[in-house]
Amino acid sequence: MRILLQRTDGKQADWIADFAALLPEADITYWREGEATPACDYAVVWQPPASLLPALAGVKAIFNTGAGVDALLKFGEALPAGVPLVRLDDAGMGVQMAEYVSHAVLRHSRRFDDYEAQARAGIWQPLPTFEKTDFPVGVLGMGVLGTRVLQALAQFEFPLRGWSRSEKQLDGVACFAGDDQLEAFLRGTRVLVCMLPLTADTHNLLDRARLSMLLPGAYVINVARGALLAEPDLLTLIRTGKIAGATLDVFRNEPLPQQHPFWQEPRISITPHISAATLRRESVAQIAGKIRRLEAGESIAGIVNRLQGY
Repeated sequence: MRILLQRTDGKQADWIADFAALLPEADITYWREGEATPACDYAVVWQPPASLLPALAGVKAIFNTGAGVDALLKFGEALPAGVPLVRLDDAGMGVQMAEYVSHAVLRHSRRFDDYEAQARAGIWQPLPTFEKTDFPVGVLGMGVLGTRVLQALAQFEFPLRGWSRSEKQLDGVACFAGDDQLEAFLRGTRVLVCMLPLTADTHNLLDRARLSMLLPGAYVINVARGALLAEPDLLTLIRTGKIAGATLDVFRNEPLPQQHPFWQEPRISITPHISAATLRRESVAQIAGKIRRLEAGESIAGIVNRLQGY
């Protein structure tokens, strides 16, 4: 068995070592631009360049070392037809995402930003608290990671809402599905957590019209993809007071340009795409397990629907 490994970050040595430990029978080939690539059975990639695509034509499956597959699907019909694209189901990202979102929700709901500003000014003054019943948290996207976030938030007893493309049920969560129920979901949400994949349907989904549907004084948390959010619209709504603020981990252009107005808006908290990092060992273990199942003729989870985009 031969596995083709490609890493944009150049950090291939540890990946190769981990695959060798879990699949000792495999020959791991590291792809390098401009070098001839032998025929391989499987490919494991991260943000591949277009020049890699010819080497993928004969593989049995392409594994993406991340939950989001937009960096692969952008190639469209240039991707080899009939070859399964497989995303990571979780591989340690779920707990990280739950930590990040819980922190952002609690920081806003407990007014810690306001208390920090008071502390810098030497002010000792308790502030009015938010009633939890008036603080519904809505998660836009109820996949593996979105479900994990909802489960983490449940312990804090916020009213929880979830929206997904198809119908889902989750205990303790008011669930909405499909385009027909998106507006109802938004109009009942005060803290919006965006966890959708980036597809043609979700590009610019959160524009001024949809963001304005949120409850007054809403708060936005985006840990998905920057292009889901119309950035100028969010900025306008924050400056006019319709939206109280935002915690943003992802952006259309990364790194976020120094001249971007988000840097100057104190009501926007910025982090450099760190809400959930891919954990190498967990990822390799999951991919190796799926390769063994494919070799045994068994089905696997995480196969991407190219038409849906996830």
